[in-house]
Amino acid sequence: MTNSACKGITPDDPRFAELDAFIQDGRASAEFLIAVLHKAQQIFGFLPEEVQRHVAAALQVPPSEVYGVVTFYNYFTLTPVGKYPINVCMGTACYVRGAGRILSLIEEELGIKPGEVTPDGMFSLEVCRCLGACSLAPVVTVKEEVYSQMDEAGTRKLLADLRRRAEAATAVGATGGE
Repeated sequence: MTNSACKGITPDDPRFAELDAFIQDGRASAEFLIAVLHKAQQIFGFLPEEVQRHVAAALQVPPSEVYGVVTFYNYFTLTPVGKYPINVCMGTACYVRGAGRILSLIEEELGIKPGEVTPDGMFSLEVCRCLGACSLAPVVTVKEEVYSQMDEAGTRKLLADLRRRAEAATAVGATGGE
């Protein structure tokens, strides 16, 4: 079973209708490829082959062009990410200020390595070479939020906070409040 099958992406997935509405709102040409891919990733969480083929057909561009853009830009991902994607900067400034220890701690606490997602789908872990926040090193991001000058205590606190958020979101979803 492919990752996308695990995520429930089939040709009749209702998320394709949302993507099509975005495209049909004046973005049905190749010049909007990156904008459409951004929206697709926002909707699906990642860009599996099924989504890339759909975008290619909708914009009338070759699937190879879509794949080329998706694999060229670091923003795009071909694999599922957790609800709370964690990214550890391993650029020079972050690395010399302890990012390696931070990464090891996160790996140990979550039981995953970079490129993996926790079994419950709540957390994923990635590393990057530089976030451009060297004066704040070491830096960790979760979604779009930046956490600066991380140390082991701060990392443990961040992970505990993220677990609380994840548990609260799960509880709300279980009661139908989401």
